[in-house]
Amino acid sequence: MSPVAKRTVTEALAVANAPLRPARRAGRGGRPSGERGRYLYLAPLVVLLGLSSLVPAGYALFLSFYNWDWGSTFSFVGLQNYVHLLGDEEYWLSFVRTGLFTVMAVAAEIVIGLALAVAVQRVSRGIAWLRTVFILPLMVSGMVVSLIWKVMLDPTLGVIPHLLSFLGIQHLDLLGDANLALPALAGLDTWWQTGFVFIILSAGLAALPHEPLEAASVDGASGWQRFRYITLPMLTPLILTVAAIRAVDCLKVFALPYGATNGGPGQSTFTTQLLAYRTAFRDFHMSQSMAMMVTYSLIIVLAVVVVLLVRKAVNRAR
Repeated sequence: MSPVAKRTVTEALAVANAPLRPARRAGRGGRPSGERGRYLYLAPLVVLLGLSSLVPAGYALFLSFYNWDWGSTFSFVGLQNYVHLLGDEEYWLSFVRTGLFTVMAVAAEIVIGLALAVAVQRVSRGIAWLRTVFILPLMVSGMVVSLIWKVMLDPTLGVIPHLLSFLGIQHLDLLGDANLALPALAGLDTWWQTGFVFIILSAGLAALPHEPLEAASVDGASGWQRFRYITLPMLTPLILTVAAIRAVDCLKVFALPYGATNGGPGQSTFTTQLLAYRTAFRDFHMSQSMAMMVTYSLIIVLAVVVVLLVRKAVNRAR
């Protein structure tokens, strides 16, 4: 080796073995650093969210204290719109229907999504294709989903009743029966959104440590015992998080009942969002509609807080 090459190698080794020095923090005139820097980087996003969310919410709260019918009538009425809601039976019935829809849809999505995630985890080939197939419904808007299934479930022209007729089930009108319409809408939402639950839980399963499962397998635990006593407890916080996200989304349901049943038959699928929409844009009582949405939003926030407290309690129990 030549002297030049030796010197080059020596210098390279000296640089590689030199202790690392902490990077200097930017001073005045440089880029922001530390806690202040993080807050400054987040400022544009916070401002954007404030303009797009908090300002409309504040304006809705402002309108709820007035009487406005989209015309020249604009007078302060205080809490009169909220007092009116307390005795509005139609509003509370719509709230109950929305809650039932949410419970049915979220429960079905969690159970089916978890089952699919566990099943796909055991597959060695074609996992990417399976995940793509399961998330395809998420690419479609709610209105398109409602119209497609409205046609497919039509008792005269729909393909689903036609196929069920070969099994001896005749004249089945899921969306036209007051007792079946709401569960049918929950089924539509399950078909539409289970892919989201599947993707999140599948990622959660892949991130779980393998050591507890391997130790239980060595001790002779069956597959069900490993899932029941190891996998499920470790996955419970993530399941609660996904359930909270889906519950908030289902509580805001509008496109499915509007497109598939328009709130019918009768008012069996008339959700709170539909009622607020009709109150504002058909009956022209914008202030009453805003009072509905403010009250409903507070109820949703309380529900989310309860779920977060439950998740915190579960984490502490672990």
